[in-house]
Amino acid sequence: MPLLQAHNLFKTYRLGRVPVPVLRGVSLSVEKGEFLAVLGASGSGKSTLLHLLGGLDTPDAEPRGRIEFDGKDIAAGNLDGYRATSVGFVFQFYHLLPELTVLGNVLLAPMIARGPLGYLGSKAVAKAKATEVLAAVGLAHRLTHRPAELSGGERQRVAIARALMNDPPLLLADEPTGNLDRATGEKIMDELLAIRRARGLTMVVVTHDAEIAAKADRQIRLTDGRM
Repeated sequence: MPLLQAHNLFKTYRLGRVPVPVLRGVSLSVEKGEFLAVLGASGSGKSTLLHLLGGLDTPDAEPRGRIEFDGKDIAAGNLDGYRATSVGFVFQFYHLLPELTVLGNVLLAPMIARGPLGYLGSKAVAKAKATEVLAAVGLAHRLTHRPAELSGGERQRVAIARALMNDPPLLLADEPTGNLDRATGEKIMDELLAIRRARGLTMVVVTHDAEIAAKADRQIRLTDGRM
């Protein structure tokens, strides 16, 4: 059984009174452990597709599309739980909280997943794990620094560590190297692929970079909202 399946996804936004169709009936499946690259020009629907797969947005109700994770419709279950524990997200612009340290940003993941009381009961364990994950991405010496004190590559490593904290089986990345220079981007991508192999992660990466896509097990291309 595929880990992730999408069936007949449509998504239309509105600009004032004007409907703007973004996805027009996309269906796909992703096998467990697969690295799938999603390519396409700007505006083709790549990021929208990723947001739907991660439960950050919902497909149009009519015609009804659905997304299944491990054989279950995500809309019929606990979407908060799905986003918190089943999926890790890595975005182009990091989305780190500037007032928190590197360690604090990574600890947001277990805080959200476990709730205030659950987190307090396992705070020491969570801190130890966050320190271990940050060391794995080369940031053991940056735990008490804030995002403004980091380079772009270091900020993206913090975002990757945060995405991995709850041990999700699925990692979704939206242009993870798009805000980095070529050399740093290649290094970050190689590190991400090494983590994927070590953990057996399933990974879907949205990219416009043909070199990144060439490293994937399979590629799909979106054009005008169609695959």
